[in-house]
Amino acid sequence: MKLAAPPLPSLWIAFLISMLLVSSNAAFSPRILQQSTSNSKNYLTNEALWFNQTLDHFSPYDHRQFGQRYYEFLDHFRTPDGPIFLKICGESACNGIPNDYISVLANKFGAAVVSLEHRYYGKSSPFKSLTTENLKYLSSKQALFDLAVFRQYYQESLNSKLNRSNVENPWFVFGVSYSGALSAWFRLKFPHLTCGSLASSAVVLAVYNFTEFDKQIGESAGPECKAVLQEITHLVDQRLASNDKELKVMFGAAELKIDGDFLYFLADAAVTAFQYGNPDKLCIPLIEAKKAGEDVVKAYATYVNEYYGDSVATYNQQNLKNTALTGNSGDRLWWFQVCTEVAYFQVAPSNDSIRSSRIDTRYHLDLCKNVFREGIYPDVDATNIYYGGTKIAGSKIIFTNGSQDPWRHASKQKSSPEMPSYLISCHNCGHGTDMRGCPQSPLVPEGDAKNCSSPDAVRKVRQQIIEHIDLWLSLCQVSDNGVVWEKHDSLLSTACIPSCFNTAKAAFEEKETKQWVHPFLLHVEPEEQSTHQQLREVLTILDQYTRKILVPH
Repeated sequence: MKLAAPPLPSLWIAFLISMLLVSSNAAFSPRILQQSTSNSKNYLTNEALWFNQTLDHFSPYDHRQFGQRYYEFLDHFRTPDGPIFLKICGESACNGIPNDYISVLANKFGAAVVSLEHRYYGKSSPFKSLTTENLKYLSSKQALFDLAVFRQYYQESLNSKLNRSNVENPWFVFGVSYSGALSAWFRLKFPHLTCGSLASSAVVLAVYNFTEFDKQIGESAGPECKAVLQEITHLVDQRLASNDKELKVMFGAAELKIDGDFLYFLADAAVTAFQYGNPDKLCIPLIEAKKAGEDVVKAYATYVNEYYGDSVATYNQQNLKNTALTGNSGDRLWWFQVCTEVAYFQVAPSNDSIRSSRIDTRYHLDLCKNVFREGIYPDVDATNIYYGGTKIAGSKIIFTNGSQDPWRHASKQKSSPEMPSYLISCHNCGHGTDMRGCPQSPLVPEGDAKNCSSPDAVRKVRQQIIEHIDLWLSLCQVSDNGVVWEKHDSLLSTACIPSCFNTAKAAFEEKETKQWVHPFLLHVEPEEQSTHQQLREVLTILDQYTRKILVPH
């Protein structure tokens, strides 16, 4: 039960005043380095910038470079010491910094936002021809080094703008989906370059036969819609054997000559509804058609043509084999990463599947061979050994997932103190709900959660995200040589004490009865604790009013 807080005694008021004095150094009004403009409300900025990136980070002899595109948004930046939020772009062209929840966070923390396009995608391709040989530098490992090099480049560039040298701002990394995995892996591999990371719907586990994907679609659909989808799959398999041309024309997919490509296209059309927060657009008309005795295959074709028809070409293996650099090259590029690193083969489970049983392991391996060449297949074990999969041994990484998202089964869903994991549960909470709101596609400005079936579920997780970012930034002290962690007396007068106050005040108002230990003290070595006299005095005062144990255990 929550009790009303008693009147604040004079000592507590004095403490409040002291907190204002201590924190005033970090409360200057934001100064704007550069106003950014955007041609679209969907982007914070789409003004591209460029820098030269190393082609092969793992060769001491290859010094070739290529132009890599990036963006910066400085409207909320608190100069000169505000944090820098690195929003990672993933497996598609990066045409700007999306105006999702990152804009809210940047405003709250006075952060600059920068975003780097993934190598090979969009306009950041090292080659004009995307032959299999030329794709050998396309990997998550190379992409992580790209981010590290860019991080150093941008920090030096910012220092130059501010007419200073050897200064480091605190950095925090963000990503959704594959870029969410990159966000987690960046913190894992380069912990000295970021104070923490948000890994939203982060697919950190490479999976060879990803049967859990299809099983989640069945759970997200619910019994009634699931039964209709399974009936549609059964009827499609039958009609494909008897009159494939007529069936494919019905779905606007006559160009898909390989039946496996067609069946994959139909399966993904349903997946999209649950993955991106639009389940009712799929299920309601299908259930109504079934109850009315109508042809459910025709009803499904109506849905596919209206909401997914533009995607047909991306399932055509003939298009995937095209090595010319075009605006549609992203499909070939992602399949190369699938076929060499992560797999995520969305095969049909042996029992109770939604998708056709013909979408199996052999279909995926044949695609890899046909599109790229013999000998191309995903080394899933090597990927999971390198990064750890869901047993990733990182720290200060926030994992978030939507309850309806089939990709969450490749993410870290078990929480730990250093890597908290949150599941956002609601009827239309899918891929990247914490950053994108509902639906997850098309984009909702600032990731507004009002259209989520449970906005409070989203807000609660976002509050947790804010608290983790706030704490980890406050514990992150930078030096001339990079990031140094959590053991500097300067923290006592700049960031830690306001955090101590806020946390203790919340505990005081909630009247919790369990033992409470301030997180800062958990990061102080025993032999150093005696030097933190100022903090200990503050905690002594807090202890008088919270009745909590505020010392290390």
